[in-house]
Amino acid sequence: MQVRKLFGILGLLLPFKAIASSLEDKAGVSFDFYADNTDVQVYSPTFSFFKTLTKKFLIGVKMRIDAISAASIRKGGSPALTDAVTGATAKRTFDDVRYAPTLLGVYDDGDNSFTFGVYYSTERDYTGRSVFANYVRQLNLQNTAVGVGFSQSFDRWDPVFKRNLPRNDRKERKIDLSFTQLLSPTAMVQFVYSNVYSEGFLGSPYHYLLRKDFARFETLPEKRQGHAFAVKLVKLINEPTSVNLSYRYYTDDWGIKSHTGDVKLLRDITDTFTAGVRFRCYTQTKANFTKRLSDYTLTDRYVAVDYRLSKFSSNTVGLLFIKSFGLSGVKLKGAVNYYQTSSNEYIRNWYGKDRISAWFGSLSIDYTF
Repeated sequence: MQVRKLFGILGLLLPFKAIASSLEDKAGVSFDFYADNTDVQVYSPTFSFFKTLTKKFLIGVKMRIDAISAASIRKGGSPALTDAVTGATAKRTFDDVRYAPTLLGVYDDGDNSFTFGVYYSTERDYTGRSVFANYVRQLNLQNTAVGVGFSQSFDRWDPVFKRNLPRNDRKERKIDLSFTQLLSPTAMVQFVYSNVYSEGFLGSPYHYLLRKDFARFETLPEKRQGHAFAVKLVKLINEPTSVNLSYRYYTDDWGIKSHTGDVKLLRDITDTFTAGVRFRCYTQTKANFTKRLSDYTLTDRYVAVDYRLSKFSSNTVGLLFIKSFGLSGVKLKGAVNYYQTSSNEYIRNWYGKDRISAWFGSLSIDYTF
């Protein structure tokens, strides 16, 4: 009982399948939302369907739709700068809609699991294409699992206003290596290493820096390579209560280094209802080419506007629940989170706010038949 429960909890946390499980026919609907104090709202329904063709092979399809409202999309630039000119905005429809289907296949013989697929997304100014594959091997009577994952994207910018970009493509390759070990019937640990290489136009065609004596579009290096190291631990404290702990360190050749800590506490309220709380903290250094915004000059090779390239930190707190409905095959999951960054000059310059604060969450229902 405890071992099966532990594996199920770990499945909420890990990017790779840790323990072999039978393939099942499933259908699901989920809804994600995001809303922050910079006038950005995102509403994302997702529809999924998975069908077993044999006992060892499954195919699936997902369709995600992102409906986005954002002043930076609507006005083609900084909300803080354009709001002063345009004033309040009337009630409107969404400023952009992204359609993102995914097709995938899974082979699972109990000791070996291989997942592969393709992803495509389209919106009015950006097209994304990617292929991905993951392989997991169970060892040591399925107490150990090793995994390798690979993805490659081929994306393209098509700005809504006429602008000659240095290049309009963006490519990204990601490799993940994982090692998962059952330490005891009540504890499991996973180690993950990720290597990410990006090339092309890596910024936004709409970001610019505007001062009284200075105006330039954001200019970033065309290549970036990053490394991430993560450790994740799941421990059953007692039969109804478990804790998930994770830490991730990231570094790249732009000079950014980050630390991420995440804690989830889950408790079975009844046999069919689990509730939990979550706390996440994040901190990062700035890219080595960023400066105070007032220090940039026309002769600088690189100019950064995106706050995610500056030094900042953030905290997230959240609540989650899982509700199953006995033998009906129906499972309901939900989460709501509150996110807030530290005060930041780059955020203030672009959004006219000292910090970003946001609510985001999800609600999904899955049916196994």
